[in-house]
Amino acid sequence: MAATRQLALTNKFIRKHRKWPIPPYKTKWHQTFNQSQALQALKQSIQMQNNNPHETSPNHLLSVLIHSFNSYHCHPTPEAYHFLIKTLIQTSRRVDHIPPILDRIELVEKFETPEYIFVELIRFYGCSGRFEEAIDVFCKIPSFRCVPSAFSLNSLLSVLCRRSESLRLVPWVLMKSRVLNIRLEESSFRILITALCRFGKVGYAVEILNCMIGDGCDVVDMKICSLVLSSMCEQKKGFGSGDFGVLGFLGTMRKVGFCPGLMDYAKVIKVLVKERKGLDALEVLGQIKAARMKPDIVCYTMVLNGIIKEGEYEKADELFDELLVLGLVPDVYTYNVYINGLCKQNNVEGALDMLLRMEKLGCKPNLISYNLILKALCKSEKLDQAKELLTEMSLNGVGADLQTHRIMLDGLFGKGEIDEACVLMEEMLDKCLCLCCSTYDEIISGLCQRGLECKALELVEKMVGNNVAPGARAWEAMVLASSSELSLPEAIWTGLVKTQGGTVNII
Repeated sequence: MAATRQLALTNKFIRKHRKWPIPPYKTKWHQTFNQSQALQALKQSIQMQNNNPHETSPNHLLSVLIHSFNSYHCHPTPEAYHFLIKTLIQTSRRVDHIPPILDRIELVEKFETPEYIFVELIRFYGCSGRFEEAIDVFCKIPSFRCVPSAFSLNSLLSVLCRRSESLRLVPWVLMKSRVLNIRLEESSFRILITALCRFGKVGYAVEILNCMIGDGCDVVDMKICSLVLSSMCEQKKGFGSGDFGVLGFLGTMRKVGFCPGLMDYAKVIKVLVKERKGLDALEVLGQIKAARMKPDIVCYTMVLNGIIKEGEYEKADELFDELLVLGLVPDVYTYNVYINGLCKQNNVEGALDMLLRMEKLGCKPNLISYNLILKALCKSEKLDQAKELLTEMSLNGVGADLQTHRIMLDGLFGKGEIDEACVLMEEMLDKCLCLCCSTYDEIISGLCQRGLECKALELVEKMVGNNVAPGARAWEAMVLASSSELSLPEAIWTGLVKTQGGTVNII
């Protein structure tokens, strides 16, 4: 009964479709199973070949592929070809076998080749420095019944943008992508901008960023904007007026939605201060506060330094008071900047008072703090206070350096205290603080002008004994001050003139 019913259904199917029903062994799941088994057989064959290679021709690899799938009565799949190409890439051997495999996919197979196969090939050729092959694979993607997208374009751009010598190929690739109807995505713009910033071509990076915004980008990429801004600051270019300046760029990006962080503002302030644009840096500091961010002590210190360089001392006092009101704790660098401003105003007493406040607030003055005030005291001819401060400096465990001694030498010699200046100079020579110092020449020249040739000669002998060569100015002063032929002890000449390998070194 059941057989009769089955026969009736079969006859009805034949009358309706005029063909026999599909056998169960030809259904979709069976075909998939056969392809899976064929792929496993291919992998085993390739593994055996790698362990004991006898035949390495590309025809042999293709024959292994075809035989594996013919054994299961099915056609090779894209996954099988991908496995074959991936194996050749990973082993880094027989890379020349890849083109014949691609030719078979293009000319024989009928399936739509997945794009990830070409992406892997592009990355392999690009990382190997074979950029022409990578570009050729990209251009031939449509020949493999595949629609190229930004996925393959970005892979090619990434490998081309790694080296400066391959960066010149990018414009041609972009033009080719238009022919292939590939639309640049935000990820493509990011690759290009990052590469241009890395190679120092910030101007082009700004242009591409503008194109990215003009292309209809809904949300501005904060990281990209920060990268371009940072690159502009590092190169110290584009500080003119208008849209080509860093301030103009910052303002333009803010209008389109870019929200700079504190680090972005700090970089801008740092370069503005170096370019002696302290008032512009003060304006940027105002932008930070307007964005409801609290500037740190580093930002305030840089701006304070900038406006002091421009001579805006009243604004410097207001800014210093402001940071104290905001609860920021000045560090030694902040104090040094402010002390430098006081010294430039010849307010030495205020600088000394600030030094005392530093110690009371637990901020220990460093060598720069003392040198700034010592220089101001010597400039004001307050040598007694300078000597006291030098003693206090030593008691506080801050050792004097070359700059400290030079400041004191200039002060002592300028006020006519020749003996103390000579003692300090001998101390410098004994400590070997400097092997070539223009201050030595000034002192020797000054001694000769005052008729103290004997003292000058003693210092020259002391210098020679410490391997310090007097300069031309010192010798000229001694020659002019002498009424007769200058005669020096043989030991001095021996120390001055040293022949090493036939070369006479006289400074």
